Amino acid sequence: MAIVNMQKLSICASKKHRKEILEAIQSMGNMEITFRDFDGENALQTMDTQAARQKYERRAVSFDDALKLIGEYSGEKVAGGGLFSEKAFVDASRYEKAIENRHEYNVEVAEILRASKDISECDGQIQKAENLKESLVPWMGLDIPMSSVGTRMTAVLIGTIPGLMKDEALGELASKDISHPGAVSARVISAANDVSCVSVICMKDDENKVTENLRSAGFSRPAQMIAGIPSEEAAKCDRIIADMEAKKEEDKKTIASYIKSVKYYRIMADYYRSRAEKYRILGDVPQSGNVFFLQGWVPAEQADRVGSLLSEKFGAYVEKENSDSGEMEPTLLKNNKFSQNAEGVLASYGLPKKGRVDPTFIMSIFYVIFFGMMLSDAAYGIIMFIGCAVILAKKKNLDEGLAKMLKLFFWCGISTAFWGFMYGGFFGDAIDVAATTFFGYSGDKIVKALWFEPINDPMRLLMFCMLFGVIHLFVGLGIKGFELLKGRDIVGFVCDVLSWYLFLCGLLLLLLPSDIFASISGTVYVFPDWVGPFAIAITVIGAVIILIMSGRGRKNWFLRIALGAYDLYGVTGWLSDVLSYSRLLALGLATGVIASVINMIATMFGGGVLGVIIFIVVFVLGHTLNIAINALGAYVHTNRLQYVEFFGKFYDAGGKPFRPFKNETKYITVKGGNGK
Repeated sequence: MAIVNMQKLSICASKKHRKEILEAIQSMGNMEITFRDFDGENALQTMDTQAARQKYERRAVSFDDALKLIGEYSGEKVAGGGLFSEKAFVDASRYEKAIENRHEYNVEVAEILRASKDISECDGQIQKAENLKESLVPWMGLDIPMSSVGTRMTAVLIGTIPGLMKDEALGELASKDISHPGAVSARVISAANDVSCVSVICMKDDENKVTENLRSAGFSRPAQMIAGIPSEEAAKCDRIIADMEAKKEEDKKTIASYIKSVKYYRIMADYYRSRAEKYRILGDVPQSGNVFFLQGWVPAEQADRVGSLLSEKFGAYVEKENSDSGEMEPTLLKNNKFSQNAEGVLASYGLPKKGRVDPTFIMSIFYVIFFGMMLSDAAYGIIMFIGCAVILAKKKNLDEGLAKMLKLFFWCGISTAFWGFMYGGFFGDAIDVAATTFFGYSGDKIVKALWFEPINDPMRLLMFCMLFGVIHLFVGLGIKGFELLKGRDIVGFVCDVLSWYLFLCGLLLLLLPSDIFASISGTVYVFPDWVGPFAIAITVIGAVIILIMSGRGRKNWFLRIALGAYDLYGVTGWLSDVLSYSRLLALGLATGVIASVINMIATMFGGGVLGVIIFIVVFVLGHTLNIAINALGAYVHTNRLQYVEFFGKFYDAGGKPFRPFKNETKYITVKGGNGK
């Protein structure tokens, strides 16, 4: 409905109060801090706060990590982060007490993180032992250490050969061209996966020849040689794994034991997060040896209160200032409880600048209506608004943006239910299909449309959709006219708004009683005789104004008329925009038709026990999918009608959102106190 007037404040205060003043501003949360350009004023400098800021950021992250670990090992959800997670209300006294005991909590969190690090190291040791144990499986039949190289008189060759070998073949291979073949002992330890693990013992004098024979068959030493006997080493691995698992369990219990302190860890995480933000601002504050300076924007109605508080409590000098040339004021919207829920939709497109119209109120009305027309099933709407209502009732401290979105969909659900009853859709035709299939009902339709059924008369709904589109577009053009009148641009209002109203209304009055429109809509409009000449007159007047005045900034009349003709050609864009509203019909029909198909499939097995079971399964799955897909479609296309068609007539956005310096918390909301 309106853009909040903003006031620029300049603050000068004693340097010794800079932290307290920043904390007071942060606690109030109603001032966006900016910084003056003090180029050339060498007496002013900034303070290096990067180290302090990083310290507090690390501490905030450490408490976040501790909360996640406690939740993981205690089996309870303690860290938030879910879609509908809400912040906990904390009394100022508990908040202050937690801050007083912060050193104790820092020690506890360090212990939690140490235990987590130990768990990671244990996992590494377990993985290493399991990998080693797995690599020893083919060698479990070896009864000597894998690192054996032989004795003074003998040599031991341990390794692998490609292929599946037998002891006899291995012996023949190893003793080839040996003068005393009986002096070679060859054994296949295991053979699997086209690889044979072998052990060969020979005389020291024959080692080179035996090695040469084995290598001719692809012999290679194991990639991982261990010192002991494989079976004994595997047993060691089992002991290591058992020890590490026991240590992990002990560390997990240690972490889980701190669940009693979770409520304080949440406070500390947000406390350090706020401290880090304060030091970020503090690092940009210009200051001299004795004073510092701040500038910022506050809502105009709160400027006196902020100035008085800082002056009385800290002796600061606070002055109201006008914005500098070319400086953009931040935008803060103020709407009623219904329309403020659509502010996020507007913000995703772009906020209005100061002096422009805030279209949120008007947009929110059309948004809810169009969403309901697209989804248009009473049961779907009831599910939607009841679901949103339950969440909002149970979750009193949701994130502001999420809460607004849920409230918007609450109203969209009511609109969907309304249009569903108007069109006669309740899970499509589920009630009538179920009554016919399972109860033998053969009478009139049970759920009747309060207005008419689009599936039986789509052209009628198409006409109404286009009518709503014309109204929507005309309202957008009217907002443009309001802005021109507000800026006292009478010529612009007549040439750019009134002329189009005349031209378009005249065309509509000429179109409605025509045979072409009657053949499309199936409706014949008969106007009094004077309407035809009147329509021609206002059409010509509007067209002439557009033709002559659209290029009024040009002195060259030929160029001026050419620009006017081009703007006049823009009527085709209006036709395209109006046709875009046919999506209200298309998505509404899609919801109803798909729902009816789901019901038909669900009753294909008749009315027996099996038919009832299949009906329930198909009904639940099908309608769940249908409401999800078509609700998403309604959301996307409703946004498109606002962004492209409606905003295209008057809105250029470009505003900068108001971002006050405040306590940005993740887990808690402090009740009372300064929340520093």
